Amino acid sequence: MSQHVVVALGPVDADTVTPVLGDGVTFVSDPTPEDLAVAEGAIVRADRHVDEDFLRQTPRLRVIARTGVGVDLVDVAAASARGIPVAITPHSGSRAVAEGVFAMALHLTKRLTPLTELVREGRWAERGTVPVGDLDGATLGIVGYGRIGRRVGELAAAFGMRTLAHDPFSPPPSEVACAELGTLAEAADVLTLHTPLTEGTRHLVNERLLARIKPGAILINCGRGGLLDPDAALAALESGRLAGVGLDVFDPEPALYHPLFDHPNVVLTPHLMGMTRRAMTLTFVDAARGVADVLAGRPPAAVADPEWNHRKATA
Repeated sequence: MSQHVVVALGPVDADTVTPVLGDGVTFVSDPTPEDLAVAEGAIVRADRHVDEDFLRQTPRLRVIARTGVGVDLVDVAAASARGIPVAITPHSGSRAVAEGVFAMALHLTKRLTPLTELVREGRWAERGTVPVGDLDGATLGIVGYGRIGRRVGELAAAFGMRTLAHDPFSPPPSEVACAELGTLAEAADVLTLHTPLTEGTRHLVNERLLARIKPGAILINCGRGGLLDPDAALAALESGRLAGVGLDVFDPEPALYHPLFDHPNVVLTPHLMGMTRRAMTLTFVDAARGVADVLAGRPPAAVADPEWNHRKATA
């Protein structure tokens, strides 16, 4: 008989996580109330809620592993109050998201949609009417210089871009730091958002900031949907202030229709840039490893509540 039960909240690849969880663990992909009642670990997808009601259904729970970094739908405080760490997987999707930023930047800078339409519709003679831009020599403005922001900066160097960064929470290194967000907006040919969503950063990119953005800039949001005011972004596109917008994240999700979606210089993806095949395998492995660590009496590699490991060590 198995020693531990670990449950999934949302689709989790059992073939990937089971070997990581190890012997003596039963992994339940579609748990019943009876499974929840005996579960000691949970691997939780980003769109699933973990709240007081869930914690009441799982009285034996010892660890929650969130696939990804954001814990918007997880009551971390309630879990911590019960001594339950919320393990996160900060490294698994960083490179995939950074690649997504450049997929959008290239798509919009190289004007792939209107050029495709020209060829498809036999309007070759009009190709000179579509201005095609360059990333080489352009300035990339990164808002939020954590793991993903830094990786975006690394890729920017390969494209020959100059990088500037602003972080509301932790100053970037001096060689890229831009202390004032408005100054960053004025300098950036491509502005990309990677800061956490808090009350202080909600609609960080708003009408006031977009009034300062470099004319013809491209705006990309692969961070959190609430960082951007979509009404202000649409107005900036219609005025020509923005040349393009790329969105992988929305507020709320699933996305509700907004007129911004219909603009020809907008590219949209359904919060999938960090969910490539490789990234999903890595995040499942990291989540399972976080669960296995706690069940074995070890601290997980990364937790949403930075004080948890300290409290555990001094308990």
